[in-house]
Amino acid sequence: MKDYLIRAIDKKGNIRVFVATTTNMVEKARKTHNTSATATAALGRALTAATMMGAMMKNPKDKLTLRINGGGPIGTILVVADNHGTVKGYVDYPYADLPSRKDGKLDVGSLVGNQGSITVIMDYGLKEPYVGQANLVSGEIAEDLATYYALSEQQPSAVGLGVLVDRDISVKAAGGYIIQLLPNIAEEDIDIIEKTLSQIEPVSTLIDMGLSPEDIMEKLLGQFEMEVLDKVDIEFRCDCSKERIERVLISLGKEEIKDMIEKDGKGEVVCHFCNTKYNFSKEDLETILSKI
Repeated sequence: MKDYLIRAIDKKGNIRVFVATTTNMVEKARKTHNTSATATAALGRALTAATMMGAMMKNPKDKLTLRINGGGPIGTILVVADNHGTVKGYVDYPYADLPSRKDGKLDVGSLVGNQGSITVIMDYGLKEPYVGQANLVSGEIAEDLATYYALSEQQPSAVGLGVLVDRDISVKAAGGYIIQLLPNIAEEDIDIIEKTLSQIEPVSTLIDMGLSPEDIMEKLLGQFEMEVLDKVDIEFRCDCSKERIERVLISLGKEEIKDMIEKDGKGEVVCHFCNTKYNFSKEDLETILSKI
């Protein structure tokens, strides 16, 4: 199934929902970073969440950064998304792993940890980006994100995120949803949604069954008249380039570049997001130095 997300709202304007299938995207991230099974699940959940959150922004140049650090073995999870379906991300320690929980599920909560925070940075191209933050409650990411929306944005939200890892460590199914309740929603409608959420299968199970985002929305909100507003293809893709890396080197300052020339006579920079290596000869570094 092709990866894509849908954005929809009910006819009364009381409920908006984002649903995404991200299996291929998360598998590409797994291959890029060679993550362990549990790290794949953690990074995959964050990538899926950021993809939907990015779709909430209005302009093509807007950027959303999701940073999660709970003090667990995986370190920091950092993901960047835009509003047209492109996302990139990495974790500090991709090989970190833990035994599965007693119920057989991957122990994402313990790998991420819950002694830290979730931070959302939205860059709208203004002087200062918007920064919101909330303490982690479980490290499972979906629950933490719902808490973030409730506390930092005063937006009641239900979040479901899932990554099903196969026996060969590849990604079998991945995706998620975010349901947000708008101000005029009736209590009886809230009760209907809560009852459905308490009974529905995990989102990764639904995707593994072959359900599309539209099918999942029907299972979640079938009792409401939903209208799909957007359908967006999504992918894991880094936008790094040698020119961008040059700007990073310039930002290090003259002394740092001089040190690279004197000690090694060359430089190598690796992009954290995609592991692409950029090599700079002594001549390259001297040219960069002349620009400062």
